Amino acid sequence: MNIDVKKRAQEVIEAEIKSLNALKVLINAEFVKVVKDIYKSKSQIIVCGIGKSAIIAQKIVATLNSTGSPSMFLHAADAIHGDAGMIKNTDVVIILSNSGETPEAIAVAGLIKSYGNHLVAMVSRPHSSVARLADGLLLIPQTPEADLDNLVPTSSTAAQMALGDALAVSLMELKGFTKEKFAKFHPGGSLGKRLYLKTSDLYSENSKPANNVNDRLDSVIKTISEGGLGATAVVDDQNYVVGIITDGDLRRMLLDGRDHSNTIASDIMANSPKVLQMDTLAIEAVALAQRHSISQILVVNGKEYVGMVHLHDLIREGLI
Repeated sequence: MNIDVKKRAQEVIEAEIKSLNALKVLINAEFVKVVKDIYKSKSQIIVCGIGKSAIIAQKIVATLNSTGSPSMFLHAADAIHGDAGMIKNTDVVIILSNSGETPEAIAVAGLIKSYGNHLVAMVSRPHSSVARLADGLLLIPQTPEADLDNLVPTSSTAAQMALGDALAVSLMELKGFTKEKFAKFHPGGSLGKRLYLKTSDLYSENSKPANNVNDRLDSVIKTISEGGLGATAVVDDQNYVVGIITDGDLRRMLLDGRDHSNTIASDIMANSPKVLQMDTLAIEAVALAQRHSISQILVVNGKEYVGMVHLHDLIREGLI
């Protein structure tokens, strides 16, 4: 079968964009009420679904958990075979079902109502069986799916995911969820590291190459070679940074054809090295390195030289 793949892919994306635009219109007073009811409950959120909706439910749970709203996924088929026992009497339950008529979703909704829990339905049909049992509605639009036969959950699941994001971010901001809390929940990821990792966490693993302003060329070359960072800081007698010499500076100097037998560090150093305080966030080192196209940044405590951060350190930590 011959199709224009590029055109068809663009049509799929356009169908999902139309679904999201229709969803935007459905963000109304009922959505606000659902968000505020969940916020006031201070309870765990159980998100339930079956089929493709179950996969979207798991993604929503992951987003809620990472933004300060404790949540748990419950598969609708498992719920009606014993797993509903995990639901506490104070939990809020959100059931995802596009039609609102999936047998398992209806069964779970009835079960939740018998428990007395607060039930929210994320459906496209406000008068469906699941919606009628719910205490609150999160509506997605009744727009065609992106495939030609309107069979494959695409536009509907895109809307479910976006609505879940809208719910999570709204709760996050109502709770005053800060970047510090985000970092606490994401200590191993690059996003969290951007919020807590400091230059002092990086330079301590490196050597501390340095030369006095009066050191001779052979000493500078030895320091750079042994330091393994491709540069050396140039400091005065108080250990204050006054310059930097990179291996590139050395190559350019040696190619100029002059006699350097009496050259000292202050003769070849760059006078305005890029420095950061030791308590600066490492992400600022990334910005500095990218802005000036440099590989080494000197770290200071006040004015005193304490170490060097290399571009490779930032890459290793996943910051670049």
